[in-house]
This record gives sequence, structure tokens and C-alpha cells, in this order.
Amino acid sequence: MEKKLFSKRLIRPHSHALVVGLGRSGLSAVNFLKSISVRVSVSDAFPMDRIDGQIVEELTQKVEKFETGGHSKELFTSVDFIVVSPGVPLDIPALNSAYERGIPVVGELGLAACCLKTPLVAVTGTNGKSTVTTLLGELFRASGKKVFVGGNIGRPLTDYLVGPQDADVVVAEVSSFQLDTAGEFRPDVAVLLNISPDHLDRYDSYEAYVASKFRIFAFQRPGDIAVLNADDPEIIRHERKNGFLDDIRWPESNVLFFGNRLQGRNGASLKGRKVVLSGSAALSGNEEIYDLDGTSLAAQPNLQNAMAAIIAARHMGCSDSGIRKGITGFVPLPHRLAMVAEIGGVRYYDDSKATNVGAVHSALTCMNSPVILIAGGRDKGGEYVILNELIREKVKAMVLIGEAGFSMAEAFGSLTSVQLADTLPDAVRRASNMAGSGDAVLLSPACASFDMFNDYAQRGRVFRDAVNSLEGSLKC
Repeated sequence: MEKKLFSKRLIRPHSHALVVGLGRSGLSAVNFLKSISVRVSVSDAFPMDRIDGQIVEELTQKVEKFETGGHSKELFTSVDFIVVSPGVPLDIPALNSAYERGIPVVGELGLAACCLKTPLVAVTGTNGKSTVTTLLGELFRASGKKVFVGGNIGRPLTDYLVGPQDADVVVAEVSSFQLDTAGEFRPDVAVLLNISPDHLDRYDSYEAYVASKFRIFAFQRPGDIAVLNADDPEIIRHERKNGFLDDIRWPESNVLFFGNRLQGRNGASLKGRKVVLSGSAALSGNEEIYDLDGTSLAAQPNLQNAMAAIIAARHMGCSDSGIRKGITGFVPLPHRLAMVAEIGGVRYYDDSKATNVGAVHSALTCMNSPVILIAGGRDKGGEYVILNELIREKVKAMVLIGEAGFSMAEAFGSLTSVQLADTLPDAVRRASNMAGSGDAVLLSPACASFDMFNDYAQRGRVFRDAVNSLEGSLKC
């Protein structure tokens, strides 16, 4: 069934929109639509008693209809268009009824495509997008530019649409879920960092997930910039298979790559811990060199992240001196391969944000010591087999938690020693008992956190508290 594409013409005073999902993105969409005099109804799968009372009181005064505890065909087919939050599955029966009636369905990015007036950098990828988005914000600020940073990280883009739109540039992290409902979303600079299996519990196939990531380029024009990872085999395979970049017909100078295998392409490469930017009209000379040595970006995967951010920032008007200043002052986000403590010669690392197998692969690649790996949680459908070589080579033992514990034990039990733990603190104690001086205990779950925690950040905090408790017990 061909779905009707969302159009700016639908956003007019007194048209009727349905917002589905009352998370941060949904609530922001309600406020934006009301600010431009659109009539709004809302629908959420949770029953009324599970929605914050203050939100209920506020929305009751704003919206036409307030549906909770499920989604009705009658409401979904009685509106002019539907705005879905990223976490809402796109195949629920009520949405299928709307598709059949030709009612357009859009998300946060689609609304931004219609109403955003500020130059936009958008960043996607399976891993690293929050780091690159945050780093870009720092590079713009260090170059004296006013920047709004949001999207899938921090504030929704619709928060920015409500205001005066007075930033010099918007930097948005965008997820595959958001790209699925992005309408005619068109970034001035679009960055694709990497692709590895993730969210296969939502997509029909891995190829469908890959195609979702490539939608970030779908409506770009010849004057826009595309930034891609030359070292990522899935990105290069997809581009060659589909001729995707040829379809857009950018000038050669507007398609830029980063990595160790540029093979004559324009973009950024590495010489040790130096980023070399070349082949671009944005440069002051033939090439520019940015030294990452001594910064928080001087090791993988942040070397790759830095290359992507430097290309995007330079092409959106950041000065080379501003970029250098921003790189020096950048503080990495928490729960991303961050060392918590060294106790008895054992280093403990919090990589709770590693919610897919690709992120764990990246983390293990960076480790230079024997690893006791703590993993597990809610399985997202990724293929564990891509970890086998690194597990065999680097992982001394594994301690597994959560719903995926038994399946992961079956997958890795022939490669290394495996134990199951009931809780994360129990896993930390078991890992500590197995680790010797010179080893590393790494929390890198390869799974979502929602079976045991509110989110990956809570999981990371519990890990850190458990490690700090170990340190305290040893001091006693």
C-alpha cells in the first residue's frame, strides 16, 4: 500500500492533527501544533492512571480528544494528518486504517522539514550519533555561533520551531525510527556514521533497517553536503548496490568521506592521531590538520567521530581555529566506554550506552587488556556472531544478565567462560572475583535496558555504584 506523503499544505489553521504517543517528542509536537492554531487530539497506549497527572491536566485543556489505553480506528481516520512519536510501531491496526484512508503520517523530522528556517546538520548511524551531535554543538559554539542541539538527543526539533528560530545552525541527532516518518526532511549537511545490526525486533529485515538510515539523504539537493564513513562495509555495499549517491547527483566536492580507506575520495583521513581534511572547497588551503593527541577524542571510536564532526563543522562555516578550540575542550558523554575506577589493578569501564552488537564490537576493539565482559538485557534482534572473533581473542570471561542472558550464554559458551547473574551488582561482584591485575571489567551490554532498568543511563549508574561499593569494601 503506497502511503501518502506529508505536505506543508496540511499544516494550516484549524486543520485537525492527531498526536500519537505522549513522550517528550509527542508533547513537544502538541505544543508546536497548538502554537500555529492547529486543532489537536492525542492518543496513547497507556491507560490514564499511568500518565503523569500534570500532563493530563494540561492536555485536557488544550486538545479536542484525549484517548488513552489504546488506539481507536475511529479517531485515527477522522483527522487531517497524524504525528507519531518515534517509539510508536508503524504497523498498529489504527495506523493501518489511516493509511487505507490516505491520511498522511509524519514524525518530528517531517514537521521540521515543513517549518524549519535555520540551516541544519543531521547526524545518524547505529553508534556514535549522540557523541558527534554533542561535539558539533561544541565546535559551533567555539566558533562563535549560536546553535540549537536536539532531535533524538535532548530537546525535540519541534521545541525549536515554537521559538523565534534565532540560532545560526541547528544540529540534530536523528534515529532510524525518526527517519521512517521524516517526510521531506532535508538537512544541509547529512552525516551517516556507520551501520550495524540494531532494532531488528522492529524492522522486517536488516536491509530495511539499512534503507531507513539512508533516508537521511533522500531529499537532499545538489547544493547540500553528504558525509559518509568510507571504512564502513555496509555503507559502501549499500551505496554501490543501489547507486544511491549517483541518484542525488551532487557535485563531487559535496560528497565527502571519512576513514582510513578514502581511496582517492575527498574528505578526512587519519595520520596517527591527526585528522587530515583535504579535497574540499571549504578549506583555506589544500589540506588542514587537526591534532587530537591529548584530547578526549584521541582513541577509537572517537577518532572516527571526530573526523565526521570536523567535516560537517567546516562545511557549515566553523573556523579552523574554532574547531581546534572545540576539540580541546570537548568532554565525552557519560556511559560511553568511560573508565569508572581502577581497583587492585583492574580497570572498570561503563559502556552502558552500547545497546547493540555493533557498539560492543567497537568497545572490544578498543580494549588492550583481557576483558571480563558484562552483557545482556532485552534482546534487539542483532546477530551475536559478529562478536565471535573478538570474544575468542579478548574476553577472558562473560557475566550475563537479563532476558537475553540464556541465549547469549548459548551463543558464547563455547568461546569463553560464562556465568549468569541475577542482578547487575551481582554481575559486578562476580566479574571482580574473576579479574586479576591488568584485566578490565567492561559493562557493554549489546542489549536494551528495559527489562531491568528505566534506560541505559540508570543501568550505567547502577554499575558505577556497584563498582564504587567494591572499592569501598576493599578500603575497609
